[in-house]
Amino acid sequence: MAADGLLKQVYAHTYVRWDIEPDPVCRALAAGHCMTERLRERTVLGRFTAAWIYGCAPAPRQLQLLVDHARRTTALPPFTAAVLHEVQLGPAEGMDIAGVTVTTPLRTAVDIARHGTGRPAVDAVLALGTDPVLRCPLGDVRSHLESQVRLPGKAAALQCVDAALQLAADAALGPGRARQPARPGAGTRWCGIRRRRRRFSAPR
Repeated sequence: MAADGLLKQVYAHTYVRWDIEPDPVCRALAAGHCMTERLRERTVLGRFTAAWIYGCAPAPRQLQLLVDHARRTTALPPFTAAVLHEVQLGPAEGMDIAGVTVTTPLRTAVDIARHGTGRPAVDAVLALGTDPVLRCPLGDVRSHLESQVRLPGKAAALQCVDAALQLAADAALGPGRARQPARPGAGTRWCGIRRRRRRFSAPR
């Protein structure tokens, strides 16, 4: 049916009708279908996988799963199309989307800036920081990174965010306008992501 144009692939073996545009709920459910119940309960979707769920990056080849280093978890089941990272996760850094826990936009942008490389990382951070629905402006991402002490990868992460800020500034100027250096910390003030999990609800 997909070959006939009647279905549209969301991820792996999850499809939707051709006239439905996948949203964060749809993508989170598709990712959740690739995980065992135990993994869904104990891990958090993060990095480029979370950016994809928010609609800010292409679909990942492997799901990027995060688990707090203080929690005990087993190894990934054989043939799981995912990679598991042990990290430090705060209680307010995950949010529930259709029963699947995903890192918040701020944590997602910070992680990609720290661990991503090249233009894909810059593009994902830019998309996360300029989507008004996510309420995570680039200035907040930079301020959060600057406030961290002895953070591995901090210098490279700041360079990534600065590159995204420059691209955002160029886009705001429009074609034919002179480029100006991005000011450190430029952007909207702290957007106040709530310290509780938010739930996306599927349309009724």
